[in-house]
Amino acid sequence: MIKTLGKELKEYKLVSVLTPLCMIGEVAAEMIIPKLMGKIVDNGIYAENMAYIFRVGFLMIVIALFGLAAGIGGAYYGSKASTGLAKNLRKAMFDNIQTFSFSNIDKFSTSGLVTRLTTDVTNIQNAYMMLLRMAMRAPATVIGAMIMSFMINPRIATIYLAAVVVLAIFMVLIMSKATVYFKEVFEKYDELNESVQENVSAIRVVKAYVREDYENDKFKKAAGNIYNMFVRAEMNVIKMGPMMTATVYVCILLISWVGAHMIVAGSLTTGELMGLLSYCMNILMSMMFLAIIFVMLTMAQASGKRIAEVLEETPDITNKADAIMAVPDGSIRFEHVNFAYNETSEEPVLKDINIDIKSGETIGIIGGTGSAKSSLVNLISRLYDVTDGVVKVGGIDVRDYDMETLRDQVSVVLQKNVLFSGTILDNLRWGDKDATKEDCIRACKMACADEFIERMPDGYETFIEQGGANVSGGQRQRLCIARALLKKPKILILDDSTSAVDTATDAKIRKAFAEEIPGTTKLIIAQRIASVQECDRIIVMDDGQVSGFGTHSELLESNTIYREVYESQTGAGADADFDKQA
Repeated sequence: MIKTLGKELKEYKLVSVLTPLCMIGEVAAEMIIPKLMGKIVDNGIYAENMAYIFRVGFLMIVIALFGLAAGIGGAYYGSKASTGLAKNLRKAMFDNIQTFSFSNIDKFSTSGLVTRLTTDVTNIQNAYMMLLRMAMRAPATVIGAMIMSFMINPRIATIYLAAVVVLAIFMVLIMSKATVYFKEVFEKYDELNESVQENVSAIRVVKAYVREDYENDKFKKAAGNIYNMFVRAEMNVIKMGPMMTATVYVCILLISWVGAHMIVAGSLTTGELMGLLSYCMNILMSMMFLAIIFVMLTMAQASGKRIAEVLEETPDITNKADAIMAVPDGSIRFEHVNFAYNETSEEPVLKDINIDIKSGETIGIIGGTGSAKSSLVNLISRLYDVTDGVVKVGGIDVRDYDMETLRDQVSVVLQKNVLFSGTILDNLRWGDKDATKEDCIRACKMACADEFIERMPDGYETFIEQGGANVSGGQRQRLCIARALLKKPKILILDDSTSAVDTATDAKIRKAFAEEIPGTTKLIIAQRIASVQECDRIIVMDDGQVSGFGTHSELLESNTIYREVYESQTGAGADADFDKQA
């Protein structure tokens, strides 16, 4: 984990080294000043030597300014190093997430990734700042003050040593209990973020079903879990406060009592006693900081493991060294394909699929919910890899292609249509960043999207809200189809992406495809037989297998499932679909 996170220091290695050096300089200044203060008392005030007082006082000012400069330098370099590390960690995680295949993404929840990119990175940032500054300063202060104390008077210094040992034991006992809660709290953060994400993204559904009270209770419960975890942890941590305070006062009393007797006996001066008391406070305050550092590092350890999980996750799907950089045509071939989302699954989702599709054909795919229609087409653009068998595009195994090259030529309009914040033109140019406005208008005409865009006040410059919240489901589908067409793909896959448009518009879109992009292989997944019956051929899926493959008339003759559903949808039971028994 440390090695993984440490790689992201990159350009901030130098400031990471300068920070502790500055802190050591600040500590050195703080250690010298009490010693000089004692000398002023003994050799200046008691001896009534003003020249000595001014000389040593000036030296103290110089050393204090040096310590101030070192402290400022430590704060500046520490801030730069910690925020730089946080920036690099977020970028590294985000970049790695972009390389994930669907199977990699399935391992992490969206809310969990958000927590890692925000809360967990912030914990690492704060802990690294403390590590560079206080984790260097506090031990250096304890060691430096202990050395100076033993140089002044070993007998009194042993009081410090005993106090440090006692505090260290209590710190370990108390912090070990607190760490258990800190490690669990971040899982609760995932639940909180999940509650917020679901509520905001589905706010219209929440209001439509009047579920605000339920969502409020759900959020309150998630927030309460975090509160309870932190309270339990902090209840352990705050025990350090009284322990530290008691130790400080006991040490001051013992030092004062022993020191007073030694002053009377002539074995200790008043100035030396003042110095010892200053070192006592330095040591015990540094022990308090060490306790805080221990807590933050414990939290950071839990966060670091979660961040490392994302950074160390390797894509399941990668390019070959000699990947092919061109797709010859849009032909598709499945050869004895089996596919399972999980290697440990008892039964594959797709079973022994054998399909041969010529370039330029229009293929319909129908079947009930859960019949693996989407799983079938996801293999074409290599969103997943097959478990067994081969999927070929243009006569070449999809695993031999450069993934970017393949996906540029296989345009997919998924079931869940997503639009991004920006204008309509901005969204359309996801298909082709260099597309002109005329190109966009042509694509929108094929997708029958131009008719509603032109009615909008700002036309193609209309701003689309996040997720396309200000357009209807059918409008969103047509914009996504237009975006896919702008890629000018060799293969176009419509995964039930005209379900929200009326039958007349659906027919117009299919007609435009036939006339405008005859050379593109088109795969149309649908529930309505009317949407696919004019396709060149139709695939009937049933429970992960190909039940039938042929033209509309051939399937009416040879495939029982197709014939029964066709009769249901065109006869008296016009509301029937593939999820109902005929």
